[in-house]
Amino acid sequence: MKTELVDHSPTRKELKIEIDADAVRAEYDRVSDRYAALANVPGFRKGHAPRSVVRARFKNEIRGEVVQNLVPRALQDAIVERDLNVIGEPDIHLDNNEGLDKLGEQPIALHAHVEVLPEIELGEYKGVEAARRVRPVTDETVDEWIAQLRESSASLLPVEDRGAELGDTVTVDFLGKYIAPQEPDDINVEAVDVVLGGEGVVSEFTENLTGVQVDDVKTFRVKYPEDFSSQGLAGKEIEYTATVTAVRRKELPELDDEWARSLGEEFESLADLRAKLRQDMELRAKYEADNKVRDELMRKLIAAHQFEVPESLVKSQARRLMESTVRDMMQHGIDPRSPEISWDNMQNVFLGQATEDLRGSILLERIADAEQVEVSDEEIEQEIVRIALASRQSEEQVRAALTKQGGERSIADRLRHRKALDLLVAAAKIKDEEWREDEPAEAESAQAETTADAVAQASDAAPDEQQASAAAGSETEQG
Repeated sequence: MKTELVDHSPTRKELKIEIDADAVRAEYDRVSDRYAALANVPGFRKGHAPRSVVRARFKNEIRGEVVQNLVPRALQDAIVERDLNVIGEPDIHLDNNEGLDKLGEQPIALHAHVEVLPEIELGEYKGVEAARRVRPVTDETVDEWIAQLRESSASLLPVEDRGAELGDTVTVDFLGKYIAPQEPDDINVEAVDVVLGGEGVVSEFTENLTGVQVDDVKTFRVKYPEDFSSQGLAGKEIEYTATVTAVRRKELPELDDEWARSLGEEFESLADLRAKLRQDMELRAKYEADNKVRDELMRKLIAAHQFEVPESLVKSQARRLMESTVRDMMQHGIDPRSPEISWDNMQNVFLGQATEDLRGSILLERIADAEQVEVSDEEIEQEIVRIALASRQSEEQVRAALTKQGGERSIADRLRHRKALDLLVAAAKIKDEEWREDEPAEAESAQAETTADAVAQASDAAPDEQQASAAAGSETEQG
């Protein structure tokens, strides 16, 4: 067998293969004899038909089996001979018809396009510099969390003896008619909550709903600016007819020990709540700082090792990112089919992020090889238990899901990469610096343009219920 390797790129190779006529003839004879031994040919006893007759009668079947037997074997031998780390399925093409029409008389020539993992010369990965900044936890920070907890514990009580005031929540049924430009479909939604004077609430809603009572009907127009957060409303003028169905005022709980105990058995007093909140926030700040260090080290590692990533892997990873984004959209009540969502632009974002993700994964694999990182069966079992606890599933359910995703091998790879990143962190030159709110862009996460932002950028596309809330600038969409 003759082989030739053609390099099209670091990840795309072409194998040209020629299977010797002798090897073709031997396989042709073997398959023909097997057919002769089993075939029922008129005029001959079973198993006694001449080889030539059998070949003429079962020409296509025999040829197909010969090719099916020889080609994959030859391709695998060529891959081993050339020491290629092939991923995915090869794209195989047979080249010479003579070799197929006259089996055994001519060689069979073929070529196969294959994708391979790139050969990477691992540069310096130890001693990389990174800054570690821990967000400080102050009394003011704890007070803000206490205030948020009080807000979440607040009650909304009906208002019956006065009109709506700033801070009240007015529940409204909206009918909106497009004035300019005109559109065929009205906005028609019910039970939209508008917090008068609330952050992000469009001023016209606060002005026209202040003083209303239940069953009041108000008609007013809103001219949205060109840069309004909801693209479906930006630059449009709409006349709203608002029917008030409820007016409620917020009542905050007393800031005392009794309220603290109502939040959970672990809190015995308000002082205990403050102490535990501070402890939790300090742990979270440390975790956040550690993650940013790891992100920075990975960004620097990837920036120092730019290489081509196999196209099929990039497309597969981009598809997973897109599917995750669609799930997030649906969880946020956003219709991913909306024509206002630019999937072409988002696809470019996914492809870019997928490329960086895969570069990082390949580099961590190379570091794990260099450092001879191993993962034990015990560590795999511990990871399965951790996943089960985090996902609130049984270990059996986790194992069943993992079986579809590569089984325990996928966990081993994940743990191996995690260990490699731990080694990268342990060998880094990390300098502790003071926290500053206006952190530079380079300290932001490498995930800045992925799923979370894709969802945020697409959130302008919304059905009527969300569009009405967006129009008012209420809790669903801050305008």
